[in-house]
Amino acid sequence: MENQMRLMDWILLLTLSLLWGGSFFFTEITLRELTPLAVVWGRVALAALMLLLILRIKGIEIPTDRKLWSAFLVMGLLNNVIPFTLIVWGQKEITGSLASIFNATTPLFTIVLAQFLTSDEKINGSKIAGLVVGFVGVIFMVGFEALSGLSTAVWAQIAILIAAISYGCAAIWGRRFKEVNPMVTATGQVTCSSLVMTPLVLWFGFPNGYFMPSTDVLFGVVGIAFLCTVLAYILYFKILATSGATNLMLVTFLIPLSAIALGSIFLGERLEIDQIIGMLLILSGLVIIDGRLLRNKRAKTTA
Repeated sequence: MENQMRLMDWILLLTLSLLWGGSFFFTEITLRELTPLAVVWGRVALAALMLLLILRIKGIEIPTDRKLWSAFLVMGLLNNVIPFTLIVWGQKEITGSLASIFNATTPLFTIVLAQFLTSDEKINGSKIAGLVVGFVGVIFMVGFEALSGLSTAVWAQIAILIAAISYGCAAIWGRRFKEVNPMVTATGQVTCSSLVMTPLVLWFGFPNGYFMPSTDVLFGVVGIAFLCTVLAYILYFKILATSGATNLMLVTFLIPLSAIALGSIFLGERLEIDQIIGMLLILSGLVIIDGRLLRNKRAKTTA
């Protein structure tokens, strides 16, 4: 049975979209001086320290079950290490606004993956129609120049699409944490992510040696760690537990809007017409997949 979204769930979803939309903005700032690996490591390591401190203050016990920590490790890889690294690397070549739109394909991949990996979220006619519309939007976003050869920008776009697939896998994997405190789950996954990222960043993350970043970059790292990771994942797992993976992925309706607004106001970013068309097609596909507007319209017509 499909989980119903309550008013509080919608409020949390809107808040989550604003926080995650801000991650593209903060990434733009941090990439001015840091490598992608250093940005991702700073994000998850600082977030892990913050969450561990919060758990200590609130008196919440950290689980010792090895099986649970193994699940946290997989979640950390799917939801942090892989997508964060790919998206941040992609933002070296494309704007945060454009990256956020590619990220909006996550529900499309989630629908396809859920068909094979779950027993209660199967593809139907409206989902197929939504997938077709959404993937046409992706083609517009990537651009027809990709047909004549893969440029660096196209590779960046493909990287973010792979990140979206990883997020889709994470949404399905995360359903097993319904009975776990959302703060514990958030702490577990970013702690595992930081342990994975630490040797990578020490070896590859500082090619020019260690240095002290500027105040703006430090502000960006703290912002992306606290706002876009600590607070965001507490909301993420709470929504996932109460509303399910499909409803949670509706957050991508709103992420591009907040990311585009921040990029336009503070960084002077602009979108091309084909990118706007692609975004509208992707959002249209998500509306069709969700089906709420169509069901409400039919209900009013019947009434």
